[in-house]
Amino acid sequence: MKRRREKAGHRQGVQLVTLCISTAMVLVLLGLVVFSVLTSRNLSEWVKENLTVTVVLHDEVTTSDAKQFRNDLIHRPFVKSIDYISREQALKEQSEAMGSDPSEFLGMNPFPATLELHLQSDYANADSLAWISDELRKNEHVTDVAYQVDLMDSVNRNLAKLNILLLVLAVLLTFISFSLINNTVRLSVYSRRFLIHTMKLVGASWGFIRRPFMQQGLLVGIIAAVIAIAVLGGCVYALYYYEPGVLLVITWRELVITALAVLVFGLVITLTCSYISVNRFLRMPPGELYKI
Repeated sequence: MKRRREKAGHRQGVQLVTLCISTAMVLVLLGLVVFSVLTSRNLSEWVKENLTVTVVLHDEVTTSDAKQFRNDLIHRPFVKSIDYISREQALKEQSEAMGSDPSEFLGMNPFPATLELHLQSDYANADSLAWISDELRKNEHVTDVAYQVDLMDSVNRNLAKLNILLLVLAVLLTFISFSLINNTVRLSVYSRRFLIHTMKLVGASWGFIRRPFMQQGLLVGIIAAVIAIAVLGGCVYALYYYEPGVLLVITWRELVITALAVLVFGLVITLTCSYISVNRFLRMPPGELYKI
């Protein structure tokens, strides 16, 4: 009898470990989707704000005039930052890129001074760029305004598609994860269905019978969530180790919300599945227990 109890306890311990691991794996996937959805907005803003609008200045514009123009523009609501590229700096950069100095055989510096504007993300779209470009061209210092309209539209379309895809994936994965965890919890409860029946026979209330299973579900949810958060944290650290620039997109806000979402998902899913599975066997007639 003692050996049988030890074997049953060992089997229950293995089931608990298996349940924790399988739940953690599902929570890792859910966490990745939540993290992707949260960081997609930051990624969208970062991409848009790194697209450049080049304002070409007249050759007669002096450095002081160009800097004064830049100081006037920097206070406009659509501007995030401005870089001033003088004619000399443009010549130096192009000479390094081409491996030769064009002014040596042209007898002049062919490159104009420019202002490179980085826009606020809300203004990085075709409609806003159209009126911004028209307004900039009205200035007497400006000869032309250049930006990549197709690239801007392509970025906006692709980011919109990505957000929709992530949301659809999140819904599907939530449904699938609930099904997987529910089946795993049901198997754990199934192995103790006769214990549930025995407790019913001695007059135990449904709440009393359900309590240890709910406590186990709570424990599994917490352990699985901690494992999933640790795995996700390790992935973020590895990503940062190989590409420190990801901190421009990933902030503590996204990390904390993802961790809380994983914890809430873990608790809600395991507790709900435990409640449903135990109630299924509580309602089941005694004769049915031998047929499943």
